[in-house]
Amino acid sequence: MDVPAVPAAAQSWLRESLRRLFARPRLVGALFVVPAGLLVAGIVSWVIDWRLGVDSAVYRSGAVALLTGEPLYDKMFLSAEPSWARLPFTYPPTGALMFVPLALFPTQISWGVLGALSVLALALVVRVAIQNVPRRPAWMAPATTTIVVTVLAGALEPVWRTLVLGQINLILMALVVVDVLVLGRSRYFGGVLVGVAAAVKLTPLVFVPHLWFTGRRMDAVRAVVTFALLQLLIFVIAPHDVRKFLTVTDPERTGPTFWAGNQGLNGMVQRLTDLSPWSNEIAIGIGALLAVPAFILARRFHQAGQPLPALLVTAFFGLLFSPVSWSHHWVWVVPLLVYLLARLPDRLPTGWARVRALSGVWAVVLVFASCVLLIMRTSDPNRPPGSKPELEWTPPEVLLGNIYLLVPLVAGVLVLTRTRRR
Repeated sequence: MDVPAVPAAAQSWLRESLRRLFARPRLVGALFVVPAGLLVAGIVSWVIDWRLGVDSAVYRSGAVALLTGEPLYDKMFLSAEPSWARLPFTYPPTGALMFVPLALFPTQISWGVLGALSVLALALVVRVAIQNVPRRPAWMAPATTTIVVTVLAGALEPVWRTLVLGQINLILMALVVVDVLVLGRSRYFGGVLVGVAAAVKLTPLVFVPHLWFTGRRMDAVRAVVTFALLQLLIFVIAPHDVRKFLTVTDPERTGPTFWAGNQGLNGMVQRLTDLSPWSNEIAIGIGALLAVPAFILARRFHQAGQPLPALLVTAFFGLLFSPVSWSHHWVWVVPLLVYLLARLPDRLPTGWARVRALSGVWAVVLVFASCVLLIMRTSDPNRPPGSKPELEWTPPEVLLGNIYLLVPLVAGVLVLTRTRRR
């Protein structure tokens, strides 16, 4: 049986990108400095027993549990977890299957490996985003901009927190971005990476309707089939874990969802209603209402030949609609910044006109680099353990405490208002 070839468009894009990149050896060196540093830090941490990568330790332990036959969800932590990372495994069983390569390394080294791959994935996302903007200013050279944005993105809380915790967010984002923006013309591979990403973490399923509503219906079907086949595979390997995962109903297994770190609609409604028992239903209702303009807007962007903003609309809607959207899940702010930078003119004006031109970029950077959510959570050292400061916020604190999810809401209102005027 012949294996389908990688589509010519993807091959051409990859060859040209590599040619331009390796024509600048200094840029190649700069690209690998940060991943190499993370890998070295992981090795050093292993030697001196430094506690790095709480979440990657849980990922690795899930893979070890799958390999050894230990149930994933019967207990609140797994036996392979170190004493400083005793957390429940909350990902689907297929996630544990995808994490199996991490079991080849000690805990801290697996953090370094995952961190290195995450930075390279971030660089890939930036490069693909640059390639898919409607236009870009003359100063926005793809190779140089990729390196600069990738490095500077480390100052954004979602990015550095993903790396410190050993999270998988950047890699999942890269799978979706490559699938939607690079493999879109493929007859065989479109949708497969979305299906894989959804198997690791269920939230990327939001990109299945994105594929459908933007006219890529076979890709949407392929994503669902890929996801289903992986579920079938894990059911054959670990049927007990699959059944247990489907019956886990404890919403607090992922942590208190009213925390300021949960920047989804569910977290906001819980904080505003003092943990009302019907807060989840209200959040789902609001999300369902937002789904209509979100997918209409994504479709309009796509039909206008702007696939990147179309993808961003769906990505941020997914962050809003997800029951749990921790602050480090908001790594989609990086391709958003690429899009905003590409909208700048070839020559920036001076004075007040420059301030206005850069206002969108600086506003997004200020929100996501300020660490305001962490500050609000830890601002009072005398707060007793188990307290719930989010339920006592003043109106200004409510505004700051929901600042991440306000960004796509405000941006959506502005875009829809301008569209209506036109």
